Amino acid sequence: MKIIGYERGERGLILETTKGRIQIETYSPSILHIVYTHEEEFSTKESLAVVPEAYQGAEWSLTESEGTIELTTTRLQLSILKATGAFRYRDRNGRLLAKEPDRGGKSLVATEAVRYVYDDTSSVTTSMSADGVRVQAEAKDAIVRKAYHTKLEFEWAEGEALYGLGSHEEGIMNLRGTSQYLYQQNMKAVVPMLVSTKGYGILMDSYGLMTFHDDAHGSYLWTDTDDELDYYFIYGPEMGEVVSGFRTLTGRAPMLPRWAFGYAQSKERYKSQDELINVVKEYRERQIPIDMIILDWMSWTGNLWGQKSFDPERFPDPAEMMRTLHSMDAKLMVSIWPIMNNDGPNHREMKEHNTLLGNQATYDAFSEKARQLYWKQAYEGLFSHGIDAWWCDCTEPFEADWKGEVKPEPEQRLAINTGRSKKYLDPEYINAYSLMHSKGIYEGQREVTLEKRVVNLTRSAYSGQQRYSAITWSGDTCAKWETLRKQVPAGLNFCAAGVPYWTSDIGAFFVAKKEQWFWDGDYDRGCDDPAYRELYLRWFQYGAFLPMFRSHGTDTPREVWRFGEPGSVIYDTLVTFIKLRYRLLPYIYSLAGMVTLRHDTMMRPLAFDFRADENTYDISDQYMLGPALLVNPVLEPVGEAQRFCRSVYLPRGTKWYDFWSGEQHAGGQWVNADAGLDTMPLFVRAGSIVPVGPDVKHSMELQDAPWQLLVYSGESGSFTIYEDEGDSYRYEQGQYAATTIRWDDEASILTIEDRVGSYAGMNPKKTFLVHKVTEGQGFVKLTADPVGQPIIYEGKTVRIQL
Repeated sequence: MKIIGYERGERGLILETTKGRIQIETYSPSILHIVYTHEEEFSTKESLAVVPEAYQGAEWSLTESEGTIELTTTRLQLSILKATGAFRYRDRNGRLLAKEPDRGGKSLVATEAVRYVYDDTSSVTTSMSADGVRVQAEAKDAIVRKAYHTKLEFEWAEGEALYGLGSHEEGIMNLRGTSQYLYQQNMKAVVPMLVSTKGYGILMDSYGLMTFHDDAHGSYLWTDTDDELDYYFIYGPEMGEVVSGFRTLTGRAPMLPRWAFGYAQSKERYKSQDELINVVKEYRERQIPIDMIILDWMSWTGNLWGQKSFDPERFPDPAEMMRTLHSMDAKLMVSIWPIMNNDGPNHREMKEHNTLLGNQATYDAFSEKARQLYWKQAYEGLFSHGIDAWWCDCTEPFEADWKGEVKPEPEQRLAINTGRSKKYLDPEYINAYSLMHSKGIYEGQREVTLEKRVVNLTRSAYSGQQRYSAITWSGDTCAKWETLRKQVPAGLNFCAAGVPYWTSDIGAFFVAKKEQWFWDGDYDRGCDDPAYRELYLRWFQYGAFLPMFRSHGTDTPREVWRFGEPGSVIYDTLVTFIKLRYRLLPYIYSLAGMVTLRHDTMMRPLAFDFRADENTYDISDQYMLGPALLVNPVLEPVGEAQRFCRSVYLPRGTKWYDFWSGEQHAGGQWVNADAGLDTMPLFVRAGSIVPVGPDVKHSMELQDAPWQLLVYSGESGSFTIYEDEGDSYRYEQGQYAATTIRWDDEASILTIEDRVGSYAGMNPKKTFLVHKVTEGQGFVKLTADPVGQPIIYEGKTVRIQL
C-alpha cells in the first residue's frame, strides 16, 4: 500500500492509497478513529458500540516530509510512511507508543457474507441440553453480499504487556505470546479492547468473529466479516485514562443500586415462593447480612420454556411474595431467557408479531420492535409484580457444543459455535446479541420507572454494554482449584477491557462429575465434602472482593449454613467475610460512584496502578480493588494444616499495611502472608483513606450510623466518598453528595472538604470516627469496638490534626 495523496476532511485526514482509502478522525486530543476501506465511500452504518456523542473533535496540524506524513494533536503524533502506509503512534514528546510493521499493517481480503432466509415452512427440531432448550431450523434460501476479512498488525515492544479482550476460561493474564478466539460462548465474554502498559488502547469497532494473535502466526487482530477495518487508538498514558477513553466512546456506566453490592444468594434452583421467602428469613434469623435472593430458570409453568411469568402453583401470589421479601429488606432477581418454546403465551405472541429469528424460538434482539415486545412481556409477567433485577441468561443463544463426553478442540469449538450463530444472525453481528438484548431491558425499564435502577446479570458482554447496567459473570464453571485460579485473570482482563462489573459463580456452577465434558467438578458429595467446603470458602473470600458478591451453582446447596454450624471454622469465616463486605460498603459504593462519575475501574490488574513496576505485569493472582486494597486470593488447598502462608508481591513505590495486623512493609518485595482458612491476605496502600461502616443486616442500614475513617499514613492521599439515595435515577439530576477527604502526611492533617451536592433524605450531619492506623493496629482490632477521634461533619470543611 502506497500513499498517493491526501485531503483534509471535516473531522480529520483522508488518505488515498494504491489499495483503498484511509480516514483518520480526531475524536479528541487523545483518541483517533481510523477506518480503512476498499470501497469508494466509507460506510455510514451506525456503530452499535460507539455512542454518537463520543465525538468531541480536536485541533490538529499536518506536516509532510519526503517520506512521511504526520498528524499531530496536543497529545498525540501519528506518523505515516508514504511508501507503505505504515502507522507509528507517539505521545506529544515523541515517545513511541505503538507501531505497525514498516511494510504496513492494515489489510482487507474480500469475502462473502451469507445471511440465511427462513419462512413458516422451515422444518424445526428441538433438543434439551444442560444449558437449556435449543431449537434448529432448515434454511430456505440465502442472501449473499460482499464483505471483508480485516487485519491490523503491530510490532509490540519487548517488555510491553497487553490486557483486555474480555473474560475467557483459559485464564491468561498478560496476553503477550498468546492467542485468543473472540466469539461469544458460555465462559467466553468478548470485549474487543486491548490495553497496553505502554499507555494506549486499541478498540475494534467490529461485531463478528475476531482473533487475536501474538505468536508464531504474527502479532495482529483479525476480523471475519466487516465492510471495512474500523478501530480507535486511545492514549492514556495511564491505563485508567485509557479505560476512561473507552467509556467516553462507548458510554457511561450508570449507577447500580447500593443493594447490588451486598450479598446475593442463589442456587440452581429455588423452586417456590415459600422457599425463597424462607431462605431470606433464615438469613435474618441468623443475623447474616443479605440483600438479594435469586430465582434461576424455570420460574415458568411446566415446559413453557422462556415464558416470562410465574408458575401459579409454585408462586401463587407474586405480588405478596415481593411485599414479603421487601418487608425483610431483600430484593429478588429473576432469570429470563431469549429462547422460547412450546407455544407458551410469550412464544405465540412473538410469532404473531414476526419478531423471532429463523429458528422460530429466539427473539430478534436486533429488532427494536422485538425488543419492545420482549420488554412488554417481561414487564407484564414479572416486573409489574415488583421484582427488582434481571438475570439475562444464555445471551449467546446459539451456543452449540455443550454435549458429548470429550471437549472439542478450540478450533472445533470456534467452528461449531460461530457456525451455528451464523445460521440465524448476520455474520457481521454474531458477537453483539448480548449488547442489543441488554439495550432492550435497560431502555424498557427506564421508560416505566425512575425509582428502580436497572440491574442485569448476563453471561455475555460487548463494548458499550456497560451503559445498559449489565454485570457479566464468567459462565458455568467447574469446581476445581485450577478453575478458581483462572477466574482471577479472567475477571481482571474483562475489567481491563473497560466494562466495570464482573463476577463469578462462587463455588463454581458444576460441583459433581458426570458424563458430559463440561460437568467436570471434583466433588460428588458437594457441601458434605470437607475438601469442597475448603474450595468454596476460598472462592467465597475472593468473591467478597468482586464487584458483585454472589454465590450460585448446581449439584449442591449454597446457603451459608450448609457448610457447617456456628463455631466451625468454615461457617464462621463465611459469616466474617459477608460482614466484612458490608463493613466496606462505604468504600465499595464510593468506588461505584467514581465508576459512573469519573469512568474509574473498581477491580483492576496491578499494572493499572503500578505501570512503572514491571514486576506487576505477569502477576495473575493479585489485584487492586480501588486505590487502597491489594487483594490476594488463596488459590490452593491448605487442608488441615495449622498454619499456611501465601507469597504476595507488594508493588514498589509505596509502603503497605497488612490489613489484618497493621504490620507495615516496604514496597518492591515479596512477603509471606498468613493464609490460614480463616483469613485471606489483604494489604492497604500507604496514603489510603478507607471509610468503614457499621455491622448491618442489609445495605440500606448504612446511611445514618457513624462511619470510621481509617487513615493509612506514610504518604499523602485522598478519597472521595459518594452517597445518594441508594436507588432511583435522581442522581442523574445531581441528587448525590460527594465528599473529598485529603491526608497531608507531612503535616499529619486530615481535611474533610466541603460536601458537594445533596439528595432527598440526606442527613446533613454525619459522625466520623477518624483514626490514623499505626503499626500493629489491624482492621479487626480497630473495628470490633470502633475507635477514632469523633467528628461531627455538617458539610463544611473540617481539619483534624492526627
